[in-house]
Amino acid sequence: MTALDVSARFAANRPDAAHAYRRPVDAATLILIDRAGRKPRVLLGRRNPAQKFMPGKLVFPGGRVDPQDRNVPVYGMLDALSERRLQARVVRPSLSRARALALAAIRETCEETGLLIGSHEAGSPETMPAGWEAFARAGAFPNLEALTFVARAITPPRLSRRFDTRFFMADASNIAHRIPDVIGPDSELVELAWLSFADAKRAEVPTITHAILEEIETRLAGGNKPWLPVPFYATRHGRMMRETLE
Repeated sequence: MTALDVSARFAANRPDAAHAYRRPVDAATLILIDRAGRKPRVLLGRRNPAQKFMPGKLVFPGGRVDPQDRNVPVYGMLDALSERRLQARVVRPSLSRARALALAAIRETCEETGLLIGSHEAGSPETMPAGWEAFARAGAFPNLEALTFVARAITPPRLSRRFDTRFFMADASNIAHRIPDVIGPDSELVELAWLSFADAKRAEVPTITHAILEEIETRLAGGNKPWLPVPFYATRHGRMMRETLE
C-alpha cells in the first residue's frame, strides 16, 4: 500500500482549524448513481444556507450513525469485500458496526431526500425502530445488497466537527419509494440535483466531495469491479494522506 500526500489540496479549506482535539464520530454517506442515460449522473443536495456546517454546499446525503441503526431488520447482506474493508483500520471492528454504517447511509438518505433504498421482495416490516418508520409505512425493508463500500475519509484534527465517514454507492434503480415534499427552504437540503460528473466537479462542493467524485468516476470507468481498492483519506503527522484499503 502506497500513501500519497494530498495535503496541498486540502490546506486552503480549514478556516476554523483552531479547536481542541475532538475524536471523530462514525458517519456514513450514500452516493446514488443514475446510469439510465448515456452518461452516469450522481445525486447531490444543497445544504440549507442557514446551517452552520457547510452552508449552501452541494453534498452527498449522509450523517452520523445512530444507536438504533444496529437493530434494524433488513433485506440481504453487504458483500463480503465491503464487510472486510469496513472492519479494517478501526478499533474494535465488528460485523454489526459495519452493518450499522451502511444502514446509517440508507436512513440519512431517506431523512434528507425522501428516497428509500429498499426492497419489497421480503414483504412488509411489521415494526421498525425510531427513525426508520418511513420504511414501515412504505412496506419496504432497507436493502443492504444495494450498497457497496467505496471510500473512507476522516476529518482532519483541530476542526469544529470531525467525522470518520464511510462512503457507500448504490444504483438509483434500488430506490423503492419516494416521499414527497422532503426538500425545501426549511429542510436540511433545500434542493436536489442529478448531475453529470463533469458538472458535479464544477459545482460548489467541499474539497473532499470533489475528491470522492473523482474516485467514483474512475471506479465506474474501470467497470466498477468489486475488487478495486477503496481510497482512505486521513491525516498522518499533520498531512492529509490518501491510502487504500485492499
